[in-house]
This record gives sequence, C-alpha cells and structure tokens, in this order.
Amino acid sequence: MSHSQPQVLGLQPSFGFGDRLGLATPGHAAAVAGSRFAPIFAQQSSRELTRTQRTPEAVLAAAQAGVAAVGWDRPWGADGDHLKTPEDVARMAAAGFCFFTIDPSAYVENRADGLHAAALDTALDEVIAAGAFESVAQLDDLYLGRPCEVAEGLTLTFDRAGLLHRAAVKYGRAVQHAATMAAAIATASSDRPSEIELSVDETDTPTTTLEHLFVGLELRRRRVRVVSLAPRFVGEFEKGIDYKGDLAAFEASLAEQVAVARYCGPYKISIHSGSDKFGIYPSIGRLCGDLLHVKTAGTSYLEALRTVIRARPALFGEIASYALGRYPDDMASYHVSADLRRIRPPAGLTPAELEAQYLVDEGGRQVLHVTFGSVLTLGQTAAGQGFRDAILDVLREQPDLHTELVAAHLGKHIRLLEAG
Repeated sequence: MSHSQPQVLGLQPSFGFGDRLGLATPGHAAAVAGSRFAPIFAQQSSRELTRTQRTPEAVLAAAQAGVAAVGWDRPWGADGDHLKTPEDVARMAAAGFCFFTIDPSAYVENRADGLHAAALDTALDEVIAAGAFESVAQLDDLYLGRPCEVAEGLTLTFDRAGLLHRAAVKYGRAVQHAATMAAAIATASSDRPSEIELSVDETDTPTTTLEHLFVGLELRRRRVRVVSLAPRFVGEFEKGIDYKGDLAAFEASLAEQVAVARYCGPYKISIHSGSDKFGIYPSIGRLCGDLLHVKTAGTSYLEALRTVIRARPALFGEIASYALGRYPDDMASYHVSADLRRIRPPAGLTPAELEAQYLVDEGGRQVLHVTFGSVLTLGQTAAGQGFRDAILDVLREQPDLHTELVAAHLGKHIRLLEAG
C-alpha cells in the first residue's frame, strides 16, 4: 500500500505532530519510528492557519514531502484541528485531510457550574429552545436515575436532577453542534474514509466524569461516532510547559475518563496541549493503554528556534526581542502564565544563556510559543528580512541539526508515554 496519502488510523494509539514551518516531518518520523504510536504528520488548526498565513494544501504538501524524503512506510494521518464551522470542515476536506477535530467551545456554557435553582432552570430552558432536547421531560427520561456500570466497581448515575440539568446546560448545545459538524464532515468526505475527534478541553472548568458520560451518551444517541474525545482535565495544561497540578488527583480522574471512553465508544482519550507534559506521561501511557491520542503543536516550532540559537544566535536574539514585545497581545487566546518581569532580555546573553532563558525556562518557552504568528508573518530582522524566511534559511542550511533536535525532544515525549 502506498503511504504518500494520509489515512484514517482508527483506534490504534496515535500522536499528533504540529509543524508550523513545514520542515519538521523528518524529525517527527525519527521520533515515532519503532514506537506503538501511529503518527499524524499534518496537523493544523484554523487558528494556526490564520496566524501563519498558510493553507491546508501547503500543510499537507509539506508533510507529504517529508514522508517521501525519509521513505516512511507506515500509515499516517492528517488532522484538521479545532474546526468550528462547516466551512472550516469543507476547506480541510478539500485539501485531503481525513481526521477532523470538532471544536464546539462557542456552544459550551462555562457559567453552568455556578448556576443554581431558577438560574439553572432558565439556562436549561434556553438549551431546550435551541433544539438540543424536546423538553425537560425527555432529558430526564433519557438519563435521570439510570445507572451506568462503566467499569467493574464504577457505576455512574445522574441521581439528582440538578446534576443532569447542569451537564445539559454546560454541554447540550455543544453536542448538538457536534452533530451538525459531523454531518458536514460526512458530506465533505463522502468519497473517502474519515474520522472525528470531539474537543471539549477549551473550557473554564474540568470535565467531570458524569459530564463526560453525558457527552458520550449524547454522541451515541445522535449517532455521532468519534475516534477520540478531549476532555478538560483537572490541573493546568498550559502551553509549552509541564503539567501543573496534583498527580494523584489527575490519575484518579483520568482512570474514570478512560472507563467512560470504553463504555460510550470505545474511543481514545485525546490529550490536548500535550506538549512537554513530561511529569504525567507515564501515568497517561499506563492508564489509557491503547485508547490514547496525544496532540502537540508549538513544541516543534521551539525546536526550530533552538536550531537558530545554535546556528545563528544573533538572529535568535532579534526574534526573542520581538516576541517579548508581542507577548502581551498574542497571549490573549492561550492558556499561559509567563511573567515578562522574570524574563531576561536577550541582549548580552551568550548562546547557552539564550537557550536556558528561552527554551528551558517556562516563561521564555511560553513567550516564544504563543507569538509564533506574529514572528512568522510580521516580524523582520534589522536588515529587513522577514523572520519566517530567515528561520527557514537556517533550517535548510542545518537540516541534520534540525532533525536531530526535533527527534530528540519529541522522542522524549513518546518514550515517557511508552514507559507507562
């Protein structure tokens, strides 16, 4: 079978590699080679496409070029990430993508956890008026007081109307939108296999086990078949740095989330903002087993910048200075906590100090992580060359170094997941 085209990967464990510059696939292939993970080499969200001014066709072509260059001989996937509208779906499908991540965050009611009594009733009436359910009576008949033995020793029940109604307020319209998106995916991909992920991770509060059960049962009722689902986990999954939170609480929650995924699907648990969460990878690998998809994006871009530091530190200094200036604006749509007061400006730092400050220190990593769009589309060197072209020049001059750094960093992700 030819592996020049992306394919659906099904329930085998998988790993998504974002590539914002289009030259990282050889390093990604080296990182995943010999592992149990099936790779997704082409992965880009609508937000990333806008910020990098790339097209879905360009992203897929770059992955295909990398696959051909290394002689990759296994199936690989292409993920249109965080798609919010049917138009997003049509655009990615037309380019040849076959994995579609639905992002219904605009339809999640983040206020639900704080609503009680009359306010909760009013919010539920709005969900019903939007068509998510025929009536409160229908919702209650479907789920209230009906025990679900999702695993041995774990039976979940919406034993109080308030629990059920809050879940419906929080996620009812989101699942309704997911069904609309699934229909658009079926239409846009009618001539080839496709698969769907549902992402509910970009919410203000964690997805409880009962809420995950509600979403999974609603997907089943609406006949939306997903290959993976991304909950919002306990703790903090900030961009580009390790997990922040209580490991025991995370493990207890994840074990229950996996049980619900087996019961309602089976489908894989998807770990979004999965870059650099080294402290919890062994737990994730152990508890999820094969029902696992991990999604990374900006960490490969940071390894491209590490290549720049080692080859042309003066260029990196210009990029870092520009990124510091852009961070207050660019951070707005990301979950990050870098404090600019704690980050040393690049002027006067040695290459080793630059690498420590901007690619080891959490704050520096986050500044670079979220300013990629501005750096790649707006920023220029003192000589007037666009930063994107300058970075690409370095990567093309140093392909072995770039591949080595990407493979080492992403390979660490995969080794720790398999260690579990």
